[in-house]
Amino acid sequence: MALTFYVAAAVAVAATFLVITCYNLIHALLYLVVSFLAISVVFFTLGAPFMAALEIIIYAGAIVVLIIFVIMMLNLTYEDVQHEKQWLTPGVWAGPAVLCLVLFGELIYIVTTDNTAASAVRAVDAKAVGLSLYGPYVLGVELSGMLLMAGIVGAYHLGRQKKKVIHRFLEQEAAA
Repeated sequence: MALTFYVAAAVAVAATFLVITCYNLIHALLYLVVSFLAISVVFFTLGAPFMAALEIIIYAGAIVVLIIFVIMMLNLTYEDVQHEKQWLTPGVWAGPAVLCLVLFGELIYIVTTDNTAASAVRAVDAKAVGLSLYGPYVLGVELSGMLLMAGIVGAYHLGRQKKKVIHRFLEQEAAA
């Protein structure tokens, strides 16, 4: 199990580094999904299968969909769409595909091996996670929610189209 932990941690660090260094947002989003999946494997190897499932459902699912919706709110023009089609070549998928294959190999290894050595690790159940999140860490949960909302509002205001808005009273004066 120690080997799977270290391999998953290395994949997570590599994918996160590629998220930071990618210029294209969609490419960075692909590496972000790989990073979330690798962190989920790390949680699983540490004896927290519930947290691993939450990592996949909440982060790799909901947050990535939220980012895609923000991209859609930015209302890209036809030229931007054409540039995006040129960027999404099959070679772009090679990096995330290799990292996902490593994680898939780890998953097969974890499922097929006998985990008698991992019996010393205590599993964390859903009730303990809930009590921790909404007990001593409630401020962190609320702050992260506000941070995500501020990011969405900021992306909307930065990306909206700048069109000239004339107030209805000024419009009537111009017509007269």
